[in-house]
Amino acid sequence: MDLELRGQTAFITGGSMGIGKAIAEQLAGEGVNVVLAARRMHHLEEAAAEIRSRLPAGSGEIACVSVDTSSTASVEAGVDQAAKRFGRIDILINGAAHPGGLVRSELEDADADGLLKDIDIKVVGYFRCAKAVAPIMKRQRYGRILNIGGLTGRGSKQLSGMRNVAIVHMTKVLSDQLGPFNITVNTIHPGVVETPHIHELYEKEAAKQGLTAEQVEQNYIKVTPIRRVLQPEEMAWIATFMASPRAAAITGESIGADGGISRGIFL
Repeated sequence: MDLELRGQTAFITGGSMGIGKAIAEQLAGEGVNVVLAARRMHHLEEAAAEIRSRLPAGSGEIACVSVDTSSTASVEAGVDQAAKRFGRIDILINGAAHPGGLVRSELEDADADGLLKDIDIKVVGYFRCAKAVAPIMKRQRYGRILNIGGLTGRGSKQLSGMRNVAIVHMTKVLSDQLGPFNITVNTIHPGVVETPHIHELYEKEAAKQGLTAEQVEQNYIKVTPIRRVLQPEEMAWIATFMASPRAAAITGESIGADGGISRGIFL
């Protein structure tokens, strides 16, 4: 299937590693010009070089811009830089966040400042990016905004999970506001995905539970119906379709890409 993406431009926050990096590579392979955005330029440049080394001829360009999504001025400057370089922004992938959240403890040990940081970086950060790209997409009468959520947006596990629930709410509101301009807004909730950050999570959970990191991983696998850890490219395949014109009928949705681990029923 031709996803009709060639010549478009994507702006990806949290694009220097993990899921964001995998999405960048997949989109570039479809002929999309990709702007990787994160705070540390040396990480971005390393990721861009790695992606370029694997791309076939005829792929999209990879550019880098340093952006702190907790700063409106930084987000606006980064989006402006991307738009000036490529002339348009068709796709926004919101992925910059603290992996797993900063507040995973019980209430008596929970840190209010950590919770505020989580919300500022992920929820308000996604909002800042959407607000910055929306005028460009409106002028184009076309756009795709895809928010990367998390499992805690589909089940009550940690206090930091409220950020993912808030993203779902924002996704639906923005889908109503931007839909008339042919702009769709959706959320993907990844499951347990093989990234550098997931191993940090295993170690933290192991220390809390009195287990080894390997045992924590196996426990996740046991409760996942497909009985394995997911791969970043699997998230990228879903994101690439959702970012394409072929997904025009889907907006305001919250999609679990978790191997079936979510236990709730979502209407």
